[in-house]
Amino acid sequence: MIDQEIQTLRQNIGDFIDWMNSISSTDSKIRQRYVLVLDSFLNFIRSKKTAHKEGFTLNVATYLNSQESIDPPKGTTKHPIPLPEVYDQYLLYHQQSLQMSDNTRRQIRYLLVRFHEYLERFQIELSSLKIEHIDAFMAEFKIKQTALRIYRSHLRGFLKYLYHEQGIIKKDLAPLLVGPRQFAKQKPPKFLRPEEVQKFFSSLGLSTPVEIRTYAIVHLAYFLGLRPVEISRITFDDLLFSKGDLSLPKRKADNPITLPVPENVLKAIAAYVLKARPKSPDRHLFLSFHFPYRPMSPGNVVGYLFRIMKKAGLAASGYWLRHTYAQNLLQMGRSIFEIKEMLGHDNINSPRCHNYSPAKFER
Repeated sequence: MIDQEIQTLRQNIGDFIDWMNSISSTDSKIRQRYVLVLDSFLNFIRSKKTAHKEGFTLNVATYLNSQESIDPPKGTTKHPIPLPEVYDQYLLYHQQSLQMSDNTRRQIRYLLVRFHEYLERFQIELSSLKIEHIDAFMAEFKIKQTALRIYRSHLRGFLKYLYHEQGIIKKDLAPLLVGPRQFAKQKPPKFLRPEEVQKFFSSLGLSTPVEIRTYAIVHLAYFLGLRPVEISRITFDDLLFSKGDLSLPKRKADNPITLPVPENVLKAIAAYVLKARPKSPDRHLFLSFHFPYRPMSPGNVVGYLFRIMKKAGLAASGYWLRHTYAQNLLQMGRSIFEIKEMLGHDNINSPRCHNYSPAKFER
């Protein structure tokens, strides 16, 4: 068994070296160093007569598992708590009917697990649910009101499903699940003043691959008003350089759109692709700089925008660029209906879209 695994390891190392040799950007000295290290590693595994997968670090083992080279490393597989069928059916229904991120799905599943455990603890059947049971369940959460509102919204969705789709409960309890009245007015969106915009762009560098990538991300956020999640999802299939168009097929609220891309944004993207982007078959535009070069997550985009804001001495977040884009549209004389379409809001009466008015943008 050990000899077979050593042979598999030798094959994996050979494949990796072939892959490195195919990358012209990899320095020959670095390739030679990799060959020596991996050869020493192979000799170590052979001399110790141990399973080769036990010699990998957690990160390397996780990647090799994703390539189906070895089994999952210990401690990386999590078995989700089982739920009754109706809960899993709701998660599948929610996934198919709405644009839902993996993080949102985990959040909803966590809430449903807590809800199911609560009902089992007090021996309450779903068919006999009352609003008193739901209020008592929500009272167990000792968290901030903002998070509580999110959980309340998720639970309302499940209650609607039980009533409208499954007919398990005899009354729609979703409208009865309400929180305390909020009397504070919603804060207007924050944006950058012209002098702050100038200060911000003058702080951007182009000397490192990270800076070149951030430069392109900033241009997409400022000149197109894209959300971080939208920036992270862009692929080469969405960009049409010849026409200067960018398609966003997976926009929030399922509102796909094709936007014209200004020439300066196209140049920023081209500079990143030609000078900084790692060579990878992955079709996503923005990748990490660490092998195996995975697509950037929305959180990564938010983090880099925040750091570049901080570097410029601005107490702002990446979303300020999106709000500044909306304010610029207002100054150009665009109507709120046009702004709604450009920003990807699904409803003109939504609170965020309603805030985009000249009076509320004044500072």
